[in-house]
Amino acid sequence: MHRLWLPCLMAMLALPVTSQASESPYVAESAQPIKALPPARVEGLLAGQGLGYAKAAELNGYPGPKHVLELAEALQLSSEQHRQTEALYARMAVAAQELGARLVEAEGALDRSFADRSITDGDLENQLKRIGQLESSLRAVHLQAHLEQTQILDEGQRRLYIELRGYADSGRSQPEHAHGH
Repeated sequence: MHRLWLPCLMAMLALPVTSQASESPYVAESAQPIKALPPARVEGLLAGQGLGYAKAAELNGYPGPKHVLELAEALQLSSEQHRQTEALYARMAVAAQELGARLVEAEGALDRSFADRSITDGDLENQLKRIGQLESSLRAVHLQAHLEQTQILDEGQRRLYIELRGYADSGRSQPEHAHGH
């Protein structure tokens, strides 16, 4: 049996590689202004959108202010809860937009460093540290908003939020430490 597969493997390796087989899946992205960031992601970062940064909170029963505002009527927010949620969302949006713009700028600088062939080992390390710090800060802004929002709502509203968002059947229950806030 071993004698048969080795000649087959050698024959396959000897076949010419067609240009289509070797074409990179990234070809379409080579025209993007920032190669590592699709335009839709750049738009989302500049707009302060969540972009999945708060999934750890959202999918574990910590409501986000944007969605709480969308569900305000169903959640029967009091006027004070509505005011607090609007203020929280505004603070989060401003911080997320600022950090998103800085992240886009940093990714653009990294892209330009490679494009103009000026990148060095030290530059690479420094630029990646900056990008990592900005990404971490941006994620923290979104996650912190979910923590704060959880404390604005009562237990019944948190449970209803989970239900309205479709998470009730996901096998997850509300976190214990979110009770009684």
